[in-house]
Amino acid sequence: MEKFVYFFGNGKADGNAGMKELLGGKGANLAEMTSLGIPVPPGFTISTAVCKAYYENDRTYPAGVLEQVDENLEKLEQLMGKKLGDPSDPLLVSVRSGAAVSMPGMMDTILNLGMNDQAVRGISSLTDNPRFAWDAYRRFIQMFANVAMGMDINVFEEILAKLKKSKSVELDTQLDAKDLEKLVERYKEAYKKQQKAEFPQDPKEQLKAAVNAVFGSWNNPQAIKYRKINSIDGLLGTAVNVQSMVFGNFGETSGTGVCFSRDPSTGKNVFYGEYLMNAQGEDVVAGIRTPEPISSLKKKNSGAYTKLVELKDRLEKHYRDMQDMEFTLQEGDLFILQTRNAKRTGAAAVKCAVDMVDEKLIDEETAVSRVTPDQLDQLFHPNIDPKQKQVMELIAKGLNASPGAATGQAVFSAEEAERWVAVGQKVLLVRKETSPEDIGGMHAAEGVLTSTGGMTSHAAVVARGMGTPCVAGCKDIVISGKTFTAGGKKFKEGDWITINGTTGNVYSGKAILSVPKMTQDLSRFLSWTDKIRKSAERPGLKDKGIVIRTNADQPNDAKVARSFGAEGIGLCRTEHMFFDDGKLDIFQEMIVSDTVEERKAALKKLLPLQKKDFTGIFKAMEGFPVTIRLLDPPLHEFVPSTVKDIKTIADELGIKPAKLREKIANLEEANPMLGHRGCRLGITYPEIYEMQVEAIMLAACDVVKSGGKIYPEIMIPLVGTKEETQIMHDRIEAVAQAVLVKRKMRIDYSIGTMIEIPRAAMTADEIADHADFFSFGTNDLTQMTYGFSRDDAGSFIPLYLEQNILHHDPFSSIDISGVGRLVATAVELGRKTKPDMKMGVCGEHGGDPRSIEFFYNTGLNYVSCSPFRVPVARLAAAQAAIAARN
Repeated sequence: MEKFVYFFGNGKADGNAGMKELLGGKGANLAEMTSLGIPVPPGFTISTAVCKAYYENDRTYPAGVLEQVDENLEKLEQLMGKKLGDPSDPLLVSVRSGAAVSMPGMMDTILNLGMNDQAVRGISSLTDNPRFAWDAYRRFIQMFANVAMGMDINVFEEILAKLKKSKSVELDTQLDAKDLEKLVERYKEAYKKQQKAEFPQDPKEQLKAAVNAVFGSWNNPQAIKYRKINSIDGLLGTAVNVQSMVFGNFGETSGTGVCFSRDPSTGKNVFYGEYLMNAQGEDVVAGIRTPEPISSLKKKNSGAYTKLVELKDRLEKHYRDMQDMEFTLQEGDLFILQTRNAKRTGAAAVKCAVDMVDEKLIDEETAVSRVTPDQLDQLFHPNIDPKQKQVMELIAKGLNASPGAATGQAVFSAEEAERWVAVGQKVLLVRKETSPEDIGGMHAAEGVLTSTGGMTSHAAVVARGMGTPCVAGCKDIVISGKTFTAGGKKFKEGDWITINGTTGNVYSGKAILSVPKMTQDLSRFLSWTDKIRKSAERPGLKDKGIVIRTNADQPNDAKVARSFGAEGIGLCRTEHMFFDDGKLDIFQEMIVSDTVEERKAALKKLLPLQKKDFTGIFKAMEGFPVTIRLLDPPLHEFVPSTVKDIKTIADELGIKPAKLREKIANLEEANPMLGHRGCRLGITYPEIYEMQVEAIMLAACDVVKSGGKIYPEIMIPLVGTKEETQIMHDRIEAVAQAVLVKRKMRIDYSIGTMIEIPRAAMTADEIADHADFFSFGTNDLTQMTYGFSRDDAGSFIPLYLEQNILHHDPFSSIDISGVGRLVATAVELGRKTKPDMKMGVCGEHGGDPRSIEFFYNTGLNYVSCSPFRVPVARLAAAQAAIAARN
């Protein structure tokens, strides 16, 4: 018969720490500690396989499970010399959950099981401590009723509160044995009234109901939500741990606590924790009483404290990681109830990893594996200072589009943002959605808040590129003119608000922010990620490792990215340059021109300004490759939309507003994202791309002439056919060669294309004939593959995720089975034509750890992401290399 139940006790265990998938983290560690001789109360674990079968068989246990539970219960009774249900000296047990991945507080626990009307008197007599016995019974009734029978815990809390009030006491510990006996009777009356039955007296019946409840809690709402938030999937379920009770509420020589082998907030190697005397574990977790710091235990019970320090050191050394432990003192005797690898902040994760390498506990590769990308990301963005005394009022919640917190005065236009910042104000730009025209205001603002849009909307993408916090698609706010309403309140221009782009929360008022700094530990840690990433060999690829580039449109962006370790630019979006001072009006002049000659005349004025931009970026990248995407968006994004702006621009251009309105109307498209943009613009208006290529090559010549090293990569956007690619490649080549001939210089450069249309991916072998490299634009590729508008999908994707229609937002983490298959196909086809062809990704997925692992395994040479995601990408790439090797 299959083994379903695993015993641990008396220094021997059926399981070990390597059996977490089957025994859960708690059960596996209880078995491991037992074998190590750690003082662990004995018990047994019902495996996660039972949980899986329980749900698959309509909440029915597989054959043999109940028999194995009885066998192991009898074994426990023999070991303890006590029997469940014995009226004079009963065995009491706890029933706890325990999944393979720690989910603190998400599932259910029942303590003191086995208590009944006879047991309470037997224990009272046996221990000569009636107060303890009645306290244990009243706790059991409350927990059993709540967890196993679904009763509202407040029913019992109200009864307890009334009794304390009648006795004029504040704490539970101030109630005597007689008070607690009354409390038990009132609890049982409340149970009978609601359940229409007496409180169960049979311990076997209690145990069966408790085990059912713990398995049932695997799919309670909070557990499901926790798994979704933390991307926990693929587990069998929870295990159930039945363990003999030890009691921290025997009196003032007993107690319970939670401790960490290091500080989980900072990572410093100091003993950290809290405890309560005369209490059970739930008291510490629930916050019923204020615990004392673990250091004060040394004065109260130096022997227990010394033993606890010895055990935490031993467990940390054994597990080679920071431990989170629960302990109980029973009349001075110490027991460890649980140990697990501790949850920790990003700062603590890095500090622990580095210190443990120095302490020779772990090697560098293990250290790199220990820190999650999310933890690392915490270290590069401002956060609301947890030490501030002011409680922030949450008024709305949107999408966590760009991480970090920002606080400022609300303004409702880019122009106002720039104007206010120019006189020393700090602002938050609040818009329905941003457009390329808002780039100046976005750059000036501390943060951006939009009421529409998704994770790859303009606001989200640009804010991430700038490292500016952004909450997008916040449907809880309604914007009207220079006001918005949220949470039943109206906010006007100048009111202070705060956003948290890491959580999506929006608050009223001004927050104090803390800005993390690059530490020596962090620099060392990231150097290890680079060592691992760069040395990894991949089958079929000549170059080792995977390169981390950045998306950068301005020299300052490039400098920031370089400081974070970027090894080139994978996407420079030239259209963002057109919105700088002095450029937009020239570009608008080009757009409204009637002839090719007029367009060329306007573009000639723009040429030196573009050249200056490219020169700055080349210099900032210090010889690393720079991929420059030629103009991509449709022209309508560069023209005004309001009557006032149209008149202003018309006056500046010296034309009548009616003529400008006519031009704007001609640019309107029913679906501009699928319309006249990308290479289609380059084919119909070749003079635009010719100017850009000339500016790129002139800048390259100037930098090389001044002694710099550069490698420009010119990228054609939105190709769908080999013919488009060939036409554009030949035109770019002609302009580039003309510049080099005129300057009498030789410069290495390449001409490639973006693969962002499904047809391009499926015909990549043909397109590769006329391209030196591929860069996957996975934002548009996802949009066109799914048929989702990336600006509007935020209205239904949350529901799709909730109903498991989608398991990940495809704009945040690549759809491996669909969009990913197109990427893999294009890689395979492209390299059939050109075996050593360089390929990378420059969509938003380039900074997503799960996507990076896919790109690594698919054979891409580089990923490119926003500057502030570069450290995260360095870590994710190293972890992908480790996973691929193992």
